[in-house]
Amino acid sequence: QVQLVESGGGLVQAGDSLRLSCAASRGFSNSYVMGWFRQAPGKAREFVAAIRWSSGSTSHADSVKGRFTISRDSAKNTVYLQMNSLKPEDTAVYYCAAGWVATTTKENQYDYWGQGTQVTVSS
Repeated sequence: QVQLVESGGGLVQAGDSLRLSCAASRGFSNSYVMGWFRQAPGKAREFVAAIRWSSGSTSHADSVKGRFTISRDSAKNTVYLQMNSLKPEDTAVYYCAAGWVATTTKENQYDYWGQGTQVTVSS
């Protein structure tokens, strides 16, 4: 099975930047989509961004467009989420996910999930 490990979260101030990483260590397929979701306290998990590995095609949630960018390093089977101009409302646990996905924004279409990394943005 695919194993996903997120890293790069932390405590930052509004306006700062962070770069999250998600390494797929086992069983990764170039046919997969890799995506980022987040879950804020008391709220449902929401889609952030996704990338189709084979083509490099990306999508981003409206709430993060222009601030967040998803990218990949094929040699390392690693996906990144560059987060700029962070806002307090970005505070959440960020989860990496992977799978053979048709609709990238639907979390139930992803088969594999990491344990999450906490991002906290203060005012």
